[in-house]
Amino acid sequence: MKSITINGSKRESVGKKATKALRNAGQVPCVLYGGDAKPLHFATDEISFNNLVYTPDVHTVEIKLGDSEKFNAILQDIQFHPVTDAILHVDFYQISDDKPITMEIPIHTEGVARGVKNGGVLRYNLRRLKVRGLAQELPDYITADVSQLKIGQKLYVTAVQDEAYEIQHPDNTVICQVRTSRNIVALDEDDEDEVAADEVPSTETGDVAAAKEGEGN
Repeated sequence: MKSITINGSKRESVGKKATKALRNAGQVPCVLYGGDAKPLHFATDEISFNNLVYTPDVHTVEIKLGDSEKFNAILQDIQFHPVTDAILHVDFYQISDDKPITMEIPIHTEGVARGVKNGGVLRYNLRRLKVRGLAQELPDYITADVSQLKIGQKLYVTAVQDEAYEIQHPDNTVICQVRTSRNIVALDEDDEDEVAADEVPSTETGDVAAAKEGEGN
């Protein structure tokens, strides 16, 4: 997983007046949790979060405080102003190479679903997947192959399992599905098994459906 660097400075005072003064100066109060030490309070320029917050990608963070202190962390929580959307406060969680962490990783679909070719519509139930694993082994994104999905079929989280991480969703959680639409076209001879949505089990992926079709033959 990619990492970005945030430079900050320790906060000597954490009172309301000091916090307000920081925000007026274009800085964001932050707290680093985790590790063996007490929570560490620091501040950094709001512009430092552009590549961390305003992006669909996920990153780990290297926090640099001065010339000597460095911490590896992940973004844990962020608070925005209800009107201006300015960043008010950020919480980080310190990570280490030997302790697993939980993160939400973006899902990238791959291929064109067979059902979409026949006029169906691919609907997404999840855009991110919550997984747990070592930080250095977590991917930038998770690839989900939808090319075998027919009309009425769903792709479950079990289809993207990997040894590098543990999925934190129930096995019956749906990533995406091909729904019927008004644009369904006549099926080609090669796709004659792609029938109407009510004739295809809506709880099966393409592999499961294909296996049952084989048993019937």
